[in-house]
Amino acid sequence: MPSGTYKKLVAQQFSDSFRSAIAIEELPIPAPRADEILIRNRFAGINAGFDTLLCQGKVPYVNLTPPIDLGVEAVGEVVAIGQDVQTLQVGDAVATTLRGGGYREYQLIAANLAVKICDAKPEILTLMPTGVSALVALEQVGEMRSGEVILVTAAAGGTGHIAVQLAKLAGNHVIGICGSDPKATLLKKLGCDRIINYRSESLDTVLQQEYPNGVNLVFDCVGRQVFDTCVNHLAIRGRLVVVGFISEYKNDFETVIQPRIYQKLFWKAASVRGFLMPHFSEYAEEGRDRLLNLFYTGKIQVAVDPTVFPGVESIADAVDYLLSGKNCGKVVVQF
Repeated sequence: MPSGTYKKLVAQQFSDSFRSAIAIEELPIPAPRADEILIRNRFAGINAGFDTLLCQGKVPYVNLTPPIDLGVEAVGEVVAIGQDVQTLQVGDAVATTLRGGGYREYQLIAANLAVKICDAKPEILTLMPTGVSALVALEQVGEMRSGEVILVTAAAGGTGHIAVQLAKLAGNHVIGICGSDPKATLLKKLGCDRIINYRSESLDTVLQQEYPNGVNLVFDCVGRQVFDTCVNHLAIRGRLVVVGFISEYKNDFETVIQPRIYQKLFWKAASVRGFLMPHFSEYAEEGRDRLLNLFYTGKIQVAVDPTVFPGVESIADAVDYLLSGKNCGKVVVQF
């Protein structure tokens, strides 16, 4: 049983920026009760969009009052167990996806909330819950089929590069949008059929010239002009799934003064659909198990951004880095 103290990150107040909202707390390492386990976190996933909105008090389904524990997905090792725990033992590698369990060096949870994994590798953080979100959004909300044209925005990001691979595995033509040559290289490696670097090509022009029949399914994490362009290029009965809108997380929402979009949807019987994983929790366990199997059998690859963010103190830098769009794959912090 470890002794001493550990650090965790909390939102001590609501604020416009993540950095100005947070504080580091140092607390005694707790001992597990009968049905609990103590985990030493090794890696945690950065979810800059959710983190920023939460620190702004703009996540309506959470409705918390500061101080708020931060971070979600983490992988680590069990370092102590309660007397009634039978399913895990000290030394087991586990993954967790509990709000408030990520941005801390240790976490104490009920044993049944941890998922035993082969190794405490950062790649797992891309699958749980990020990859699960991509899978459920595509299949349950986007009604993904085979033989379609599917467009993924922020395609080289933590969620996007999993969505690209799932769409390819389902037998579709996949368009990936990114903003740098290294990201384009990653997408080519993952089998993306058409890669659009928005810094050197016009998304609107490419879709107009190369996809005159439109796009069947859009997986959008970006928002703003990208969203508007994708709506314009939906195919008949096309679906656009809003998975996020990272272009607006750091700023006030853009005021839009233009015709409403229903006339763009009506004549094509197209639709725009919102996705939020907590509203689809019944699909999480099966999706998690399927993704882990795809990863362990080599059917999907996981990209982890190589930039090193060590310790709780580096989390704000990692959030800024992700919001800047510089990342290629999942951004993680190492403890």
